[in-house]
Amino acid sequence: MTSATASRSRPHARTRWLVPAALIFLSLVPIIAGTVRLADLSGGQVTPENARFFDSPVPVLIHIPTVTVYLVLGAFQFVPSLRRGQRGRPSWHKIAGRILAPLGLLAALSGLWMAVFYDLPPLDGTLLLILRLVFGSAMVAFIVLGFIAVRRRNYVRHSEWMSRAYAIGIAQGTIVVVTIPWVVLVGPVTELSRALLIGASWVLSLAVAEFFIHRRAHGSARRPHPSIQPA
Repeated sequence: MTSATASRSRPHARTRWLVPAALIFLSLVPIIAGTVRLADLSGGQVTPENARFFDSPVPVLIHIPTVTVYLVLGAFQFVPSLRRGQRGRPSWHKIAGRILAPLGLLAALSGLWMAVFYDLPPLDGTLLLILRLVFGSAMVAFIVLGFIAVRRRNYVRHSEWMSRAYAIGIAQGTIVVVTIPWVVLVGPVTELSRALLIGASWVLSLAVAEFFIHRRAHGSARRPHPSIQPA
């Protein structure tokens, strides 16, 4: 490798870690919120805001740890170098995927359970409940479709479905990005605006995922086949 090639590869090596770093940074919001919730539960002090969790603690005790690991570990699935394994040994990407799929299902299913069976907190109305059911069910469906695709060795479709599932999970962090400008420019949220902002967060996350899915597919289509590459 020449010095010019090495100098070009070093910035690229640094840049490829920006995506997981940004995703982990975005994950800090739901992770911190979940940690505070677990601290409340361990403290044993019941308030009107957390009484529903004390009445049925198992779903939230499943949801918070699974979401935390899913978001942090899943961020590294977007590093291309981690997808490549050595001969006869599975890649880090494949090993992590075997952990992430069941964790994602547990996170989504426990979230759906809480949405249906927990009492609605203040500012959470019927519209937000419907949106949670729609996007939570979509996350489950995407993970299942991703699992089916990888079993069929369709790795492109597998990557696409899993990216969409992760986009729904990370939207809990996107809510802050969407909500802060609203609060600054408009004012406090209402039941309707809160539902619309959270719904917009899911849509925005999925739109970003679709953009990168399309760009990756377009780039692969333009890349010449190895058999016809110039010498």
